[in-house]
Amino acid sequence: MSTRKRYWLMKSEPEDFSIDDLARVGTEPWTGVRNYQARNFMRDGMRVGDGVLFYHSNTDVPGIYGIAEVASTAYPDPSQFKKTSKYFDEKATEETPRWFLVDVGYVRTLAHPIALAEIREHSAELGEEFALIRKGARLSVLPVTAAQWKLLVSLEKKR
Repeated sequence: MSTRKRYWLMKSEPEDFSIDDLARVGTEPWTGVRNYQARNFMRDGMRVGDGVLFYHSNTDVPGIYGIAEVASTAYPDPSQFKKTSKYFDEKATEETPRWFLVDVGYVRTLAHPIALAEIREHSAELGEEFALIRKGARLSVLPVTAAQWKLLVSLEKKR
């Protein structure tokens, strides 16, 4: 099993949970993911210490607003079992959970957000496989290569 650090981009709508919220609480379970590919990234791909680009979606200026890290191994998302939760899944059971999550820990808020428009300006450098700027890509959890991570984080300093 590889122990090299991996990188991810995780999207959240700021009115639901923002980088400021993460800064306030320190660590938060990433609940409510209901896409199998995104779930598999968390369950099978993420390791404690992996880097996370914290992306605000569905806002006036979508973009990367902070840096976080994976703070736990994957475990069953408890919201799937709660009938009162909007993330309840009647097919999930404690014995055979369908949905998993990781805890995400705050690292820092960017000095300046890296807007999606600016990210798109670097599409050639990021490559076709960078899912955030690919048409039709709607996942809330995306893998990021080490080279893509380095480029995206460097955009913060170019202001």
